[in-house]
Amino acid sequence: MTLSRTLADFVVSLDLATLPPEVVEKARVCLLNGYGIGLGSHNTPYAPVARQAALAMDGERAEGATLLGDGRKTSIAGAALANSALFHGRAQEDTCGAAHLGAIMIPLLTAIIEARNYPVARLLPALIAGYEVGGLLEKAYAGKTTPGGLRASPIYGTLAAAAASAKLMGLDAAQTQAAIANAASFAGGILQSFADGTDEWRYQVGMAGCNGFVAAELARAGSISAPHAIEGKAGFVRAFARTDCDVDALAARLSKDWAILRVTFKPFPVCAFNQTPVTAALEMKQEIAGRTIKSVTVTMNPYETGYAGMDSAGPFNSISGTLMSIPFCIAATLERGTPTMRMMTTYDDATVNALVGRVTLVSDEAVPTLCCRIAVALEDGAVIERYESKTTDDFAYDRATDSALIRRVGAETDIPSAVYDRLEAFVWGLPDGDIGEVLRCFAALPGLRKAA
Repeated sequence: MTLSRTLADFVVSLDLATLPPEVVEKARVCLLNGYGIGLGSHNTPYAPVARQAALAMDGERAEGATLLGDGRKTSIAGAALANSALFHGRAQEDTCGAAHLGAIMIPLLTAIIEARNYPVARLLPALIAGYEVGGLLEKAYAGKTTPGGLRASPIYGTLAAAAASAKLMGLDAAQTQAAIANAASFAGGILQSFADGTDEWRYQVGMAGCNGFVAAELARAGSISAPHAIEGKAGFVRAFARTDCDVDALAARLSKDWAILRVTFKPFPVCAFNQTPVTAALEMKQEIAGRTIKSVTVTMNPYETGYAGMDSAGPFNSISGTLMSIPFCIAATLERGTPTMRMMTTYDDATVNALVGRVTLVSDEAVPTLCCRIAVALEDGAVIERYESKTTDDFAYDRATDSALIRRVGAETDIPSAVYDRLEAFVWGLPDGDIGEVLRCFAALPGLRKAA
């Protein structure tokens, strides 16, 4: 059996009643995190750009999907594009390996449910289906595709979005197989914007959602799609990872190695790979106790240090540059403390910028991913060292920890606590509920543009 058909059978058979309770619970936490970080990103500049583009292409539609944080409605694809840019605004969305699948799927599924009045009970199964399809392939091949300059989110997220859309729309196995095959043909995305400090990556997640949605719609309409789209000689794995696809090994992981359980959340508005170094630097700042720093050496795994933009030493003129840069994140944390959006968008801090130039980055394969070693040499001759060891378990928050995270972000961006109360009531009440509750949470955002 081809991999696309195996994945399709898995997606169609997903049923909340028979899923492990921890998988369903994690899906709820992922959903809460996605909506919560999206709310806290309301004052970032990327969604307005995407909204303008979506409205220019598809116009306002009274029976369409809501542009969250804006109030107007447009097409499902347009809303997915704009709302993903909103959810990606702080770069604090969830992470499945190197892919931000929640920022792709949650806005898309919300838009489809609203515009087509699908039962909200389909939301969690569709979300889980997407995490499992996208996460399966990300875990297997991101170690090869990312060093090649391909971004995991639009590569694997397009297939996740197609699987999630197919599940939400109730497609049968043959149609779902076609949707996944179509998505394999539509996937793509490069990393250069991180190196240049530009914004294309903010919109890649929305494009992945749109392409996945189109893949599912084409399948529903009867598209004839390559059965070997993933494992074929000219298929997805060969094209992107430049290796053979072990169909049996991948199929054996379904329903056993649940991808959603390794989804992590970001305590700080910096790249996922910078979460551990920032955590270590915060601890070291206390020990430094205001003494003058002479130099800093940061040692991390080459997979992380080699990611586009991670070694940048500036000069910086965008948060797309600062949040990726290990030297900037370390320097800013050691000098100013816990990263905030204000800190990450302060590009002319002379003290921070001077320290950035004294941060040396070392790549060492002996240091596992999500770990780091930092040595801070002080002007008084002392050297402070710390090895920070983290795994995905450290960032895979439960509902209480994630609630505290999104509320902290909300407090930073002036969102009333009552909005989060309402959001949590919706998420914890699933599979029952009304998607209108989510829309009402976003309608309460400060400075919401009122529809004409």
